[in-house]
Amino acid sequence: MNDTTTNLGELTIKRTYDAPRDLVFECMTTPEHLTHFWGPVGVSAPLDKIKVDLKPGGVFDTVMVNDADGAEYPSHGVYVEIDQPKKLVWTEPDVEGGMTTSLTFVDLGDNRTEVTIHQTNVPEMYRTPEAQAGMQSSLDRFAEYVSSL
Repeated sequence: MNDTTTNLGELTIKRTYDAPRDLVFECMTTPEHLTHFWGPVGVSAPLDKIKVDLKPGGVFDTVMVNDADGAEYPSHGVYVEIDQPKKLVWTEPDVEGGMTTSLTFVDLGDNRTEVTIHQTNVPEMYRTPEAQAGMQSSLDRFAEYVSSL
């Protein structure tokens, strides 16, 4: 038996956006949109550092760049399921435990969309209050961006 135990958990976040479901899905899967909001306040995601191959087995790669010091934070995902515009699932095999992110997009009518983000195998460092505040600020940036389109 291994004495090392990994503290992995789950996170669920629900947000409602003032935009139609097709547009919300498109923004979450198109580099030209992702560059405007991907990452928390204080980082950028340069367009030339975003790769989306939107198919099962395709990659979802981003590099966030710290606006203050230029530090880079790459992430690598592999799409597992795509049901456009209803569901998007990717796994990050490089993250301890193989974190999986699932987004479901529900058309609420009236050009409003509810997005549920469910993550499994989430390492503790991504569940801290600071990490969650960063995630929420990224979602706030997305809300501003998508409602401006």
